[in-house]
Amino acid sequence: MRAVVSRVTSASVTVDGAVVGEIGAGLLALVGVGRDDDADRARALARKVHGLRVFPTEDGARSVGDLGLPVLVVSQFTLLADTRRGRRPSWDAAAPGEVAEPLVTAVVEELRRHGSTVATGVFGARMLVSSVNEGPMTLLLEV
Repeated sequence: MRAVVSRVTSASVTVDGAVVGEIGAGLLALVGVGRDDDADRARALARKVHGLRVFPTEDGARSVGDLGLPVLVVSQFTLLADTRRGRRPSWDAAAPGEVAEPLVTAVVEELRRHGSTVATGVFGARMLVSSVNEGPMTLLLEV
């Protein structure tokens, strides 16, 4: 699994003109699922996001888990694109929807199990994602 995680002051997802997920300060996690990914990797990714210490405080860096901040999780199969050759990305490494959707859901459920407030996009929908990146702080996570 792969995620692009940004520290944000706000982020939202709109589908068909309606906001379906929105957070204030916290993390935006764009999550891509590969063909070989499984529930163990989904749980590992969620734990990594929950514990990622990217919020500076007076006594050191803290995580969304430490600070009680929310996470916006948005599925994004394009993170698995292979762009090494030519100008057209290959999506062969991305898991099909029927495999990917339950694994993205597993990430969300594991984050919630750890105490995070989680907002989401809509799997497979055409989404408009807005965010205000704070820092800027954006990381690529792979598990």
